[in-house]
Amino acid sequence: MMLTPAHHFRDIERKPEYLQPEKCVPPPYPGPAGAMWFIRDGCGIACAIVTWFLVLYAEFVVLFVMLIPSRDYAYSIVNGILFNLLAFLALASHCRAMLTDPGAVPKGNATKEFIESLQLKPGQVVYKCPKCCSIKPDRAHHCSVCKRCIRKMDHHCPWVNNCVGENNQKYFVLFTMYIALISLHALIMVGFHFLRCFEEDWTRDNLVLSDLLQAYGLIREGGAEARISLHEKKQPLKISSAECSSFSPPTTVILLILLCFEGLLFFIFTSVMFGTQVHSICTDETGIERLKRKHQPREYRGSWKLVQDIFGGRFSLNWFNPFSGPWHPKPLSDRDWVQQVASTSETDNTEMTEERSGESKDEDSVEVTDE
Repeated sequence: MMLTPAHHFRDIERKPEYLQPEKCVPPPYPGPAGAMWFIRDGCGIACAIVTWFLVLYAEFVVLFVMLIPSRDYAYSIVNGILFNLLAFLALASHCRAMLTDPGAVPKGNATKEFIESLQLKPGQVVYKCPKCCSIKPDRAHHCSVCKRCIRKMDHHCPWVNNCVGENNQKYFVLFTMYIALISLHALIMVGFHFLRCFEEDWTRDNLVLSDLLQAYGLIREGGAEARISLHEKKQPLKISSAECSSFSPPTTVILLILLCFEGLLFFIFTSVMFGTQVHSICTDETGIERLKRKHQPREYRGSWKLVQDIFGGRFSLNWFNPFSGPWHPKPLSDRDWVQQVASTSETDNTEMTEERSGESKDEDSVEVTDE
């Protein structure tokens, strides 16, 4: 990984005390193992509540405006089961993405004792985050909202009030997929509802208009009969107003238009996010790495193998199950904290860092580098 001198100098010039590992102390009250992960961010909590509200609004319109009033019981049952199943999986995926630790690095572990226990060899270096005082493994980045370094961090998503990282990327991908599917399903049902109900209302209005025009002698009786056969006039309408909706026509139209707008907006947004996430998985490049244009050479294991690592083994229905874990990450070993200096230019940058900071080439300045 090629680092510019400015990258090393940035924090050293402003806060040189961060190069001293003894300044880092572990948090006084570490959270218990297995504790629930939740980010106390006002904006993220509000976005998560809005997400649930929009899904529940779509649920209300689909059930009480389109499906329950319909007399086509097979149509209502099939679409009701499918829509509710997709809604349940979407909300379950949202909860798992929001309440799962995305891969946070232990906070405050950049202590002198821990660094000495790594027994660094020549050519090895550890990178320390000056914001949370943690040793950063490879591909870890600091999140200013979560206030932690996250392994393989892709981005922080306010809609799930959490970072998308190594441990919860599967749940985020499932969330975007199910929201896109539920939005598409709602749009299709709205289209069918307009075709079934408003076409019949338009036919009824044409009948009334023809009778009025005939009464005032504006059209001949034969002309009206040519357009509307006697059989059609005697045949009762297939769909009544009560079957189309339990609400008044203006209210029904407003509810359906809002649902159509919501479904179209979220279908486009989540489809793009789903495609972006799948592309990141297949190319083994996170969103942050793509924005920073960090083309770090690493072993390419193949797109299918990368997808299996995220979704948990060979292809099965568990891939689409938000209650099934993506995989069981092993705890970081000592060598996971240590990175090898890739080239002599990076070593030169480290030496320039030592000279610029005005410190001698001692144990701390050689082995610990801010990133």
